[in-house]
Amino acid sequence: MSAVLAPTTVTKSPLSGVNILIEGPTGTGKTTSLKTLADAGLELFCLFTESGLESLTGAWTDHGKEIPSNVHWHVLPQASTNFNVLADSATKINTMALEALAKMSDPDRSKHNQFINLLRALTDFEDQRTGRRFGAVDSWGTGRVLAIDSLTGINPIALSLVVGGKPVKSQSDWGIAQDQIEKLLRKLCDGCRCHFVLTAHIEREVDQVFGGVKLTVSTLGRALAPKIPPMFSDVVLSYREGARFLWSTDNAQADLKARNLPIRSGLEQNFGAIVERWKSRGGVIE
Repeated sequence: MSAVLAPTTVTKSPLSGVNILIEGPTGTGKTTSLKTLADAGLELFCLFTESGLESLTGAWTDHGKEIPSNVHWHVLPQASTNFNVLADSATKINTMALEALAKMSDPDRSKHNQFINLLRALTDFEDQRTGRRFGAVDSWGTGRVLAIDSLTGINPIALSLVVGGKPVKSQSDWGIAQDQIEKLLRKLCDGCRCHFVLTAHIEREVDQVFGGVKLTVSTLGRALAPKIPPMFSDVVLSYREGARFLWSTDNAQADLKARNLPIRSGLEQNFGAIVERWKSRGGVIE
């Protein structure tokens, strides 16, 4: 008579996963650093809104290594247009009054559904590498990490959700699009147990209060940008010194946070240090 195996007990983590915002200029290693999430033993799910897949896979293949089995991805196709549409839009801008342009609506707005496709991908993540489906992101535990690369790619699809191809956007159009992004990020940061990483580009703006230059996350409008960093447990600046790709949690020009990293510059781009710090505080990989 064969023995009956006892069911495996999975220890539930008392802590939800960490929420990390990695911001920085283009070419500073933001996408490539996601590799270290898989190296840290997490099951990595990357949702690309820009052309970052090659950078991620190259972190292994460029060094003659196979992409590990705990790495999954889904690339969200960007909307494309043709030159006739661009010419028609340019003609309207050239011939119509600004007020008339602002009152226009796009009859084909329903075709601009990339933001809806993004939400559907989060509702049931399909790994385009294997064809497997992994269910809703908010059903995942702390053994998984969702990485969205990047906020910069979310910005235009949130705006096109509202206006379609409308050539001139009103203040209310911008406000509705900003609200959609804010709701999405709050759900991912506060309504999910898995780890969450968001990459974003930065913009340089004049600090209206203290003067000088301020580094802010690149998103739709000035009203939304300051709301984003407080949602995250760690906000890290990615930068490059020569051939070295580094992180900083200590830059007076940027609103950075360091709950799981030391407060200094020159940090190695390695999510493993963040995961280990989270574990030391009681986090358990489920």
